Amino acid sequence: MGMAWQCTGLRWPDAQGPPVLGWRRGGAVRVSAQAYGTEFGFRAEGERRCVGARGNVCPVGVVVSGRSTGARCPECARLDRAHSVAADTIADDPRTYRVYLAWFGPGMVKAGITAEEREAARLREQGAVVFSWLGRGPLMACRRTEELLRSALGVPDRIPYARKRAVRGALPGAAERGAEVAEVYGRAVALKGAGWPRSLERLPFEAVDHAGLFGLDGAVEVAWAVTELVAGGAVAGRLVAAAGPDLHLATADGVVVLDTRLMTGWELVAADTRAGVGVPVADIGGGGVQGGLF
Repeated sequence: MGMAWQCTGLRWPDAQGPPVLGWRRGGAVRVSAQAYGTEFGFRAEGERRCVGARGNVCPVGVVVSGRSTGARCPECARLDRAHSVAADTIADDPRTYRVYLAWFGPGMVKAGITAEEREAARLREQGAVVFSWLGRGPLMACRRTEELLRSALGVPDRIPYARKRAVRGALPGAAERGAEVAEVYGRAVALKGAGWPRSLERLPFEAVDHAGLFGLDGAVEVAWAVTELVAGGAVAGRLVAAAGPDLHLATADGVVVLDTRLMTGWELVAADTRAGVGVPVADIGGGGVQGGLF
């Protein structure tokens, strides 16, 4: 391995500020804030290798698929999952949790849970355009509430990123976005006597809108999504928006969405910001052809 920086992913540490990309080189770590309107460009080198799990380096440095968002070998993926709250493997966590309702686009409201100490970071990491808290309490009470919303109201606990990306370029106005969350919140609260856990404290409805934070107000229609990085392939453009793990880059061929989880495990070097996109993409804007992106 050379000494190029490796990306550790996109994070949203601040409720008001821009996202930051994390970087690691040997024992050194740093972050770079991603400001909208700035030029962005990098090139992948060598092979993509397992990023390890829970802060531990993969003992064998396995080469992993370019299409995987996790960038982990099966053994490290198992280790990472074993300590995940989302995987339902931790039943005795003593922390207080919160249940939320998150909106990603018309007809796309999901329920989820997050540790109260993390505040709304989880919502920003998922790319929730609007959210409201629903309740707070012990982990298992929050889990039961999530299951109740799924079984009684048909509110899912997961929405695929592909669906979120497809609608992001043409969202309805703030009032309409908030109203859809309010409607689901009202139906959820009406379940209070039908299995709502006693230890869950209901929280008042308050729609928090991230469209401005994400740069999605008046955003340009998204045309393409990067499906994988390849050795020698550049990704470059002007950063116009970001949501969850995704960066939206304006290029000569339209707006391209880059899931930064695809960057992990690669050694990355700077590329000319006019280099465009020289990696495989999928058409998510209805253009039907893959144009000049190769």
